[in-house]
Amino acid sequence: MTEMVFGTTPVRAGDPILPRWWRTLDKWALACVVGLFAVGLLLGLAASVPLAEKNNLPRFYYVQRQAVFGGMALVVMLVISMMSPRQIRRIGVLGFVIAFMAILALPVIGTDFGKGATRWLSLGFVSVQPSEFLKPGFVALCAWFMAASQEVGGPPGRLYSFFAAMIIVLLLALQPDFGQASLVLFSWLVMYFVAGSPVILMVAVAGLAGAGGFFAYNMSEHFARRINSFLSSEIDANTQIYFATNAIQEGRFFGVGVGEGQVKWSLPDAHTDFIIAVAAEEYGLVMVLLIILLYGTIVTRSLLRLLKERDPFARIAGTGLACAFGVQALINMGVAVRLLPAKGMTLPFVSYGGSSVIASGIAVGMLLALTRTRPQGEFAEILRRGR
Repeated sequence: MTEMVFGTTPVRAGDPILPRWWRTLDKWALACVVGLFAVGLLLGLAASVPLAEKNNLPRFYYVQRQAVFGGMALVVMLVISMMSPRQIRRIGVLGFVIAFMAILALPVIGTDFGKGATRWLSLGFVSVQPSEFLKPGFVALCAWFMAASQEVGGPPGRLYSFFAAMIIVLLLALQPDFGQASLVLFSWLVMYFVAGSPVILMVAVAGLAGAGGFFAYNMSEHFARRINSFLSSEIDANTQIYFATNAIQEGRFFGVGVGEGQVKWSLPDAHTDFIIAVAAEEYGLVMVLLIILLYGTIVTRSLLRLLKERDPFARIAGTGLACAFGVQALINMGVAVRLLPAKGMTLPFVSYGGSSVIASGIAVGMLLALTRTRPQGEFAEILRRGR
């Protein structure tokens, strides 16, 4: 009866790990992730060629690198998806500590690659963006704190998570990386809501975020320039937003044709932040709707499966990961159509970038692990825990 009500999957004694993993996994979500990666390679064949020619590299140099990064990301994702919630919590917290130390080192050994924001650690053969790896670890850490606070005699975990969120947001804003800072704050608010926080506190945090944005606008030329460009009634013809919006309009419903798009020759970030503009121009609205459907399926199915989850950590962390994944995609596409100010944020699994793709693999691997169906225990046991 319990299995009929809560949709649990029985685990047989001595059941091998691979059959059990496959039986309990959300296969539709996994298929959508593979679909996004395939779309990213398809778009990379067009978007990255101009950059390769500009840098005197083989035409498909960046596509080949993306395939390598994507393969690594998929392997990492599959391995992590086999872990238990306890193991997810441990590797998440460990990953947070490592990424946090890397962010602290950015002012000393970081680089901006001429983009005005010190976000990368250059290792010579590859560059790493620590903030990408910080996000899944941050979610795991805060979910651990919040879940612990729900236990009888537990620590003030919600307060700990608040201080952790404020410290991370401040460090990211100082880079400056206001896009990632906003995403971290959003994921914390979602988890805090799921953990049963008072609404008044969430309103207060939102007010602090607004005040922080006003302060950043007056103190950061980088931030103010992007906001002014967004609010302006006219688009500067020399900006990436202009080329992106024009390409989206040119694509119409079915696109101008494979390889016929021109925006990739004008946009320096066509293969990363504005990859959706390439998709819209060459493949039209049909491709954009397909990409939105893939992201929507992953997020929606994950949240629906988490509704049945009784483990507080799995429920809170899974919700934070799913919402952060979906909102990052929403922000990237919103910037391209000028619904949001420029953020410098990638489209998960689709945009080029080793840090972005591998970090997305880690995050989605954790999400797949937390949304696997598992025995939820007898109802009487849940009542005893709540006493």
